[in-house]
Parts: sequence; structure tokens; C-alpha cells
Amino acid sequence: MPFLNFIDRIIRRSHPREHDDHSVVGDQTYRLRIWIRTKLWAQVLIGLVLGIVTGSMLGPDLDLMPRELALTISDWLVLPGKIFMGLISISLVTLVFASIVQGITRPKSGAQLATIGSRLGLLIIFTTTLAASVGIVLARWLQPGSYVKMFQAEADDVVLPKQEIALNSLPEFLTKLIPTNPLDAFAQADMMAVVILALLFGFACRQSNQEKIKIFLGFLEGMLEIVMLMVRWAMMLTPYAVFGLMAKLVTEVGFSTLLGLSMYVMTVLIGLAILLLVYLIFIATLGKLNPFTFLKTIAPVQLLAFSTSSSAAVMPLSIETATQKLEVPGNVADLVIPLGATVNMAGTALYQAVAIIFLAQMFDISLSIGEQIALVMTLVLTSVGAPGTPGVSIAILATVAAKFGIPVSGMVLIIGVDRILDMCRTVVNVTGDLTAAVLLRNVGASSEQIQAISLGNSDE
Repeated sequence: MPFLNFIDRIIRRSHPREHDDHSVVGDQTYRLRIWIRTKLWAQVLIGLVLGIVTGSMLGPDLDLMPRELALTISDWLVLPGKIFMGLISISLVTLVFASIVQGITRPKSGAQLATIGSRLGLLIIFTTTLAASVGIVLARWLQPGSYVKMFQAEADDVVLPKQEIALNSLPEFLTKLIPTNPLDAFAQADMMAVVILALLFGFACRQSNQEKIKIFLGFLEGMLEIVMLMVRWAMMLTPYAVFGLMAKLVTEVGFSTLLGLSMYVMTVLIGLAILLLVYLIFIATLGKLNPFTFLKTIAPVQLLAFSTSSSAAVMPLSIETATQKLEVPGNVADLVIPLGATVNMAGTALYQAVAIIFLAQMFDISLSIGEQIALVMTLVLTSVGAPGTPGVSIAILATVAAKFGIPVSGMVLIIGVDRILDMCRTVVNVTGDLTAAVLLRNVGASSEQIQAISLGNSDE
């Protein structure tokens, strides 16, 4: 790969005597090159650092060239990232649909499937509600909006009237979740609709005559194999994609913009750290797994999630990590990971809770206890239905803010640092998906697998 050849040249120039195969320096350099070539996360990390450096040179802080030229260069640099996301998007709908259907049809016991689904649902509702509540408490305590009061004078004239949030709108919301046109759901990549459609197909397949649907299930298995190959092609672009995405981000916002909202960013990061700690407690107590071993195992997934800001983009790697490294049975991973990438968005709920309170504080808008409870319920519903793709939470956030009478003009500040926070909350989201897979792995494992898992954990 050209990216690896570029890294090779850097290493060789730093050790000009590397050609002496018998020298210690040459041997160490050779090992370093081989190590980088075999570690995707190392290549991603290098791309991340190079992207930050390049973006800093093109960004407004150093101002080394005309702004228009810098943005044009960054548009070309981000091209591999757009191609990467495009390949993932092509594969995503089929991958989610086929994985969920197979995950439902694989378990031989209907009781086993019901147990997996019910426990996953309870875990998602609990963690998402907890995350939104933690976000509100933290934001009210640290008052990040009080640090940007200067913005209020420019936007006092755009305060919107509050919209009543009534419980009678909930049935309509739930009704609209059912896709009335399956082709539209696939064409528009409506992930919530695709997930519900896959669930309906999966449960129907379990009740159908297995001989009659054997061809259909074989077709899905073949499609999944083809899609996974396309995903592997996309993964070859990952270092280039990360480099371009980071260069584009730093070029556009610069470091000075990020520093201006440091209290808001810190509040979100503290909340995400608390949520991550909750997941690790679950891993240690319920999953019977060393949390440090767990973090070390999923580090490549977290790094890729941080780089791409997309739970969907890392879903293939999450499934591979769950099945091959965390000893999660395939039927559990194929069901939990795709569902989690679509509906398990606790990190997003926490971020949106902090952002709403931040904007309310900035405009001196007070929210009653009842409104805060309604906010938690709203964020749980909206985050569960949010696609796992970069930047989508901004659109959801603007809609929720409007419902609580908060001026959307304040979004301009949040957008400036959204990419960084999007990267961080995606890490927490995918950690939650893998946590759920570990907690549910015994449900889908055979007695022999459970015994092997228990013996493996006792050795740590």
C-alpha cells in the first residue's frame, strides 16, 4: 500500500544504516516496519497524527496560506474518507438486514432468542436513560453555558416559543417506526426502519417452513459474504480516510475555536467518562471479565470509532472482535452488534442532554423539573432512533432544542466542536455495543462454550 510505503520511507530516513541487515538498528527498524504493516490500529493512529499536523498547517491558527486555498486542499485530502464512508454506506443496509435476520434464525431455542432480545432492550433503555440523566445533572452542576454569555446579546431576538411535549404523541411516534414501504427504507438508508423490517423478517422466518425458505436464507448468507468482502476493501482505505477526515476537521475549525468552548467540551467528556466507567463496572461484575483486558482487546475498535465517528462503519470489526477475541457466540454477536449500532446510543443521549442544557444556560432559559424529565424521555427516544453515522445528532439536537423553546442560532457554537465530541461519543457507543455482547454471550453459548469461557476468565 502507498501509505505503508510512505511510512517505510520515513522510518528508513530516520535510520540510514538500516540496510545493514546485521546491525541492531537495522533489525529494530525492520521489526517496526513489519509491526506497523500488521497492525491496522497503528496505521490509523499514524494517519490520525499526520492529519492533525497537516490540518494545523492549513488551519486558521497559523494562517500560512489563503483560507480559500486551504479549504480547497482539505476538500481533496478528505476524498479518501468520503470514498471510505461511501463503501461502508453501500454495504451498511445489506449488512444490518442480513446480520439481524441470521442472528434471529440461528438460535435453535425461541426462549434463548427472547432472552437475548429482552435483556438487550432493558440494558439499552437503562443505560440511555442513565446517560441522559447524567448529562443533565453534570451540565446543571458545571454550568458550561455561563462561560459564553457574550453570545446571548446577538441572539435574544430568535427565542422560539416552547412546544408542549405531550404523551399522546408517543403512539404516533411508535406507529411511524413500522416501515410502510420497505423499498423506501432501503433506498433512503433509514436504519431504524431497516432494523424493524429485519426483525419482522427474522421472526417470520423462525415461524415459516424451513424447507421453503432455505433458498432465501442461503441467499442472505451469500449476500453477507459478499458485503463483508466489500467492507474489507473499505478497511484498506482506513488510514487514508482517517488522515483526510482529521486534516479537514482541524483545517476548518482550528485549535483556537476548540479552546473557546473548553468548559462545554470538558462537561461532555466527563459525562462520557462516567458512562464508560459504568460499562466497565458491568464488564467486571456481570461479565466476569477483567475490565483492563476488555479495554485492551477492544482498543482497535475504539480507535477506528474515534477516527470515523461512525458506529456503523466499525460494525464489521466489532462483530469480528466480539466473536474471535471476546468469545461471543456468532448468533449473539450477529444480533446484538447490528442492533446496538442502530439503537444503543447512550453516548449520543448524554451529549445531547449536555448540549441542550448548555444552550438553555447560554440564553438564560430555565427548564422546570417536569421539562427536564420530558427532556430525558425525548432524548431516549431520539437517540434510540438515531443512525450511527457522523453528524446526524446535530439535526436531531436542533429539533429537540426547538421543542423546548431554545434558539437554534446557538447551534453555530456547538457545530464548531461537534466533530471532536462526535468522535468521543462514538467510542463510548461502540464500547456499549461490545459490553452488551459480552453480557449476553452466555445466553447464546452452549454448555461447552460456557465452561470454556469460565475457564478462560479464571486465568486472567
